[in-house]
Amino acid sequence: MPRVNAPLPAHRRPIRELPDELISQIAAGEVVERPASVVRELVDNSLDAGATQITVRLQAGGIRLISVEDDGIGILREELPTALKRHATSKIASLNDLEAVDTMGFRGEALAAICSIAEVSVLTRTDEGAAHGWLLDGRSGELQPTARARGTTVEVRELFFATPARRKFLKSESTELAHCIEAVRRHALARPEVGFAIWHDGKLVAQWRAVAPDLAGGEHLLDALRRRLADVLGEEFIENAVAVNWPASDVPGEEATAGGQQRLRVWGFAGVPDAARSRADWQFAYVNGRFVRDKVITHAARSAYEDVLHGHRQPVYALYVSIDPTRVDVNVHPTKIEVRFRDSREVHQAVRHAVEGALAAPRSAQTLPVTGPLSATPTETPASTFLATVPRQQPLPWRPEAPQAGQRVSDLEALWRPAERIAAPLDAPDIRRAEPVFAPTPATQEAPAPLPDGEWPLGRAVAQLHGVYILAENAQGLVVVDMHAAHERIVYERLKQQLDAHQISSQPLLIPATFAATPEEVATAETAAEVLAQLGLEIVPFSPRTLAVRAVPTTLAAGDPVELARSVLAELSQHDASTVVQRARNELLATMACHGAVRANRRLTLDEMNALLRQMEVTERSDQCNHGRPTWRQLGMKDLDALFLRGR
Repeated sequence: MPRVNAPLPAHRRPIRELPDELISQIAAGEVVERPASVVRELVDNSLDAGATQITVRLQAGGIRLISVEDDGIGILREELPTALKRHATSKIASLNDLEAVDTMGFRGEALAAICSIAEVSVLTRTDEGAAHGWLLDGRSGELQPTARARGTTVEVRELFFATPARRKFLKSESTELAHCIEAVRRHALARPEVGFAIWHDGKLVAQWRAVAPDLAGGEHLLDALRRRLADVLGEEFIENAVAVNWPASDVPGEEATAGGQQRLRVWGFAGVPDAARSRADWQFAYVNGRFVRDKVITHAARSAYEDVLHGHRQPVYALYVSIDPTRVDVNVHPTKIEVRFRDSREVHQAVRHAVEGALAAPRSAQTLPVTGPLSATPTETPASTFLATVPRQQPLPWRPEAPQAGQRVSDLEALWRPAERIAAPLDAPDIRRAEPVFAPTPATQEAPAPLPDGEWPLGRAVAQLHGVYILAENAQGLVVVDMHAAHERIVYERLKQQLDAHQISSQPLLIPATFAATPEEVATAETAAEVLAQLGLEIVPFSPRTLAVRAVPTTLAAGDPVELARSVLAELSQHDASTVVQRARNELLATMACHGAVRANRRLTLDEMNALLRQMEVTERSDQCNHGRPTWRQLGMKDLDALFLRGR
């Protein structure tokens, strides 16, 4: 027999309105996951209030007490009771405001949701002639005067006391404290002009002082950001990172406008490949100052590293994207940690180009100030300008008729001959059968001239070790170079440059390859026909649900055209430029470069070794081989002295 007064099945219950308190508790389930969620929401409000110093006080990992104190503009007395109501906010008033949100918070539901599951009090004072501050009790609504300086303090006690079941899901106090510190740290990385302090059980556990840029003194925003990153992530992060600034002609952070819209800008710091970690825990991405986890930015950053990163290592970076608020939707996730771009392809391309450009410049040029031929200061000169200050190498001539593949080691000095003395490159190569070689040096060629005077970043070669490593001496000490890995990268980059100078040729298929396509694939093939043609692909509709591949890139003619077409269309549906063809092309060129590079156990003369070092200094991404492994290492005098216990 059924139980008396048993609840009705869900499909037989009447439809009714939920009470306000239950609505707020449901909203709290989306907004407040743990104490760190409360900290994040309250710090967001403090930043929107113009605070320059924010202090977070915690007890029992934030479970017993969360107090966020700031020196912002405060809240007016008559507006204070309204601040705790659901969907009450001063940050938006119309749909136009919602479509152009430029504040950290905007929904107006955080304080109401927190009040429904905890005891909340607000202490605030404005500077508009207020004689004192006001204290509001969130439970009773009682408002009473109190003493306080300008700013606001929000105290949250006994989190989840009204929903004890939720409290059981919390972790240990140390774990919750770590999440709270991480929440504040993410804010600190984006706002170097704001000071942050975290106290736990009466002890100071973290503090980051404000490092506002001194614009009058000429201090760049990147300098302030560099100091904040060093404070938060450690000096090691900055020492192993390069500055990202795209476009390079503008100052990052400034609202440059074009046609009334804020320009898309990317800046920050990207870790060098050697600093990669096994986990992706040091990847920080911000959009208009808001920390986000965005697939577009993550994929773009990873794509920029794929040619220099070894294995499955994860890059480290702190990247900041500035974009017009009307071109990004921040109202797609309750915790505001996800965004949606109006033109995600543009953002993807900008982030990838920004990081690639920062990583391209050889780091060897930053080891010392260079004199003589390298008169420019590498640390302050873009890669294009730096390359213009050294002898420009000619494109690799292609010699399909060469009986022996690879580069003749004795001909390395040909790279430093004047341009008119080097044979012009042949026509575009067929990379399926050609191997890269350098122009041969005639037997009557005079001996190479001695190296110009001055200090070179990778120094001067002094010896070769077991036919594998080159030992060189520079101002810092000893440089050890893996000659095969270094030459492999040099040949690889030259192959890419030469192939990029020619349009990708396509090869028509004798019998078009047809395949069943989704509506999205058909639409992408029609709208991206011009981009597909640039990639050497011709994909046309064969029927409403079928696509036909009529032509493929010549370099990939031996592959599966259907698989290639599906991959390219999938990429084009997400990003502006497909990386599938480029990745396949790069893999093929990397294999060719490996076979064309100088082999181990090959004895080189000092002139040949020096020529290789000089070429490394001007070749992009020469710090890693094609597989992401390092090509050279620096041993300073201190390192050498330590090996022999000198000075002890």
